[in-house]
Amino acid sequence: MEGVDHLADERNKAEFDVDEMKIVWAGSHHAFEVSDRIARLVASDPVFEKSNRARLSRKELFKSTLRKCAHAFKRIIELRLNEEEAGRLRHFVDQPAFVDLHWGMFVPAIKGQGTEEQQQKWLSLANKMQIIGCYAQTELGHGSNVQGLETTATFDPKTDEFVIHTPTQTASKWWPGGLGKVSTHAVVYARLITDGKDYGIHGFIVQLRSLEDHSPLPNITVGDIGTKMGNGAYNSMDNGFLMFDHVRIPRDQMLMRLSKVTREGKYVPSDVPKQLVYGTMVYVRQTIVADASNALSRAVCIATRYSAVRRQFGAHNGGIETQVIDYKTQQNRLFPLLASAYAFRFVGEWLKWLYTDVTERLAASDFTTLPEAHACTAGLKSLTTTATADGIEECRKLCGGHGYLWCSGLPELFAVYVPACTYEGDNVVLQLQVARFLMKTVAQLGSGKVPVGTTAYMGRAAHLLQCRSGVQKAEDWLKPGAVLEAFEARALRMAVTCAKNLSKFENQEQGFQELLADLVEAAIAHCQLIVVSKFIAKLEQDIEGKGVKKQLNNLCYIYALYLLHKHLGDFLSTNTITPKQGSLANDQLRSLYSQVRPNAVALVDAFNYTDHYLNSVLGRYDGNVYPKLFEEAWKDPLNDSVVPDGYHEYIRPLLKQQLRTARL
Repeated sequence: MEGVDHLADERNKAEFDVDEMKIVWAGSHHAFEVSDRIARLVASDPVFEKSNRARLSRKELFKSTLRKCAHAFKRIIELRLNEEEAGRLRHFVDQPAFVDLHWGMFVPAIKGQGTEEQQQKWLSLANKMQIIGCYAQTELGHGSNVQGLETTATFDPKTDEFVIHTPTQTASKWWPGGLGKVSTHAVVYARLITDGKDYGIHGFIVQLRSLEDHSPLPNITVGDIGTKMGNGAYNSMDNGFLMFDHVRIPRDQMLMRLSKVTREGKYVPSDVPKQLVYGTMVYVRQTIVADASNALSRAVCIATRYSAVRRQFGAHNGGIETQVIDYKTQQNRLFPLLASAYAFRFVGEWLKWLYTDVTERLAASDFTTLPEAHACTAGLKSLTTTATADGIEECRKLCGGHGYLWCSGLPELFAVYVPACTYEGDNVVLQLQVARFLMKTVAQLGSGKVPVGTTAYMGRAAHLLQCRSGVQKAEDWLKPGAVLEAFEARALRMAVTCAKNLSKFENQEQGFQELLADLVEAAIAHCQLIVVSKFIAKLEQDIEGKGVKKQLNNLCYIYALYLLHKHLGDFLSTNTITPKQGSLANDQLRSLYSQVRPNAVALVDAFNYTDHYLNSVLGRYDGNVYPKLFEEAWKDPLNDSVVPDGYHEYIRPLLKQQLRTARL
């Protein structure tokens, strides 16, 4: 029934102030106001309609994306939106597009690696979108191994130009978003060669297409790499390929903040420390963690609301059936994902602070925390994106058969999100970077060098290697000290065990290769500790609103104890806890599920997502699922006719058996 809130009873059960929780989720009153206003602005604009995406051909989808991007930029100008508001508008349009790479990679690359003169020249054009840029790093043959890129940029002192060239097929740029059909310019990463010497990978601004008719410039071959996974989904993005045949660019189009080539062809590192590039990396990875929280919370919102609407089994004497959300099996799969969405939100907030801190330190030439910040952001990017991709798929399964429908919102959300496990660093490769840093930190423990930041707990190695958990009853697992010590001891002991096993190899690199799987596990343990510790730290802040802190407390310990239960083997094999204590953690977990149950729908309402943004029949705010499923079914082109095309050619002859028979 239209206009009826089928989830009203659920919302009336809430034991906390939902409006205050919305502010906690948004990060501040101001952030909530901006998000709420812009989300409603987008939802009310017919140009941003997206419910028909699955039924569009690739060409139609791409053209509609161009229309939305142009309209979004027009609205940003007309409404005089500031940078924050413009970013929220692009976010709520919710369609992968060339602008994501223009604003998210091209502009930050020039800011981070361009000189002041280069920034003045190129950013004035990019900020007005008078040029559109992409980030051309990945090649057909190399992704994670950036040092293995093959594209060359050879300096020609006779003409004061760099010659950009693709020497092999595997050197073709492959995957950059926006490259395929739209970008006029790219930051191209290539091997800098001058005076016969290879100086490694550097960035160059290269114009790709004419600003008059958009045709590729001479000796440039560029196009789209083809259809990707899913209907709609990431196919609105023109991921491209790019080849250069001795393309010449002026010398001053090399990004020269960190190093430059003189008119005579001499390579000169600048006074600006190379570590500055880490600032951009921390920024990009911080946004990826924030995106993980957004994507997982969307999936959880859909699955939670639908689990409250859906009833199955349990009817007695003609009574109503049991809500699916009341089954402990559903809670055991769903509520840890709800807790994870909040956990990733808060660790994302902390990463914003870390980016500011790193930026300030870089400005003061303080590089002491950089290796730790780099390892921490690499690990959190890997941990959150892996958990989110897996979590979206779990939410689809939590919605039963209907979750497989495109109109549930979950298949497209998964197809759009899952590349995050690969771009900006393959998740396993990133955890190995964390592991290398952990091994270095463990090796320095006896040297008097004090571990910093998220590895500070390793400074208490003597205690953590000896301590035993003091948990005696289930409620003890609600003590922050008990939980933190268990996660710290597990992480440290796994890292120390890896370091000991590494020391048995004469060749350290060979040992590292042999122990890769163990090293990844140790890195994951360290990263899970970071998320748990930041969630606990959030609880120590002054949080307003009736019952809000209690709900966050429940979610925090669901997150921690679910991880403990899931990785129980780690905690037991490192002698961090006993089997009995593991069992008590599980008892406490069940109790927490019962406490969250009446608040579940209100906790996802706190995400404040419009129905337009969710784009899900199952996750509708009013819970009016079944009539809307029929509405969506009738919209399918197959239902345009009662008798399908092809009936007379293929089905009728079968039914009437008007087929020639032949002896086999």
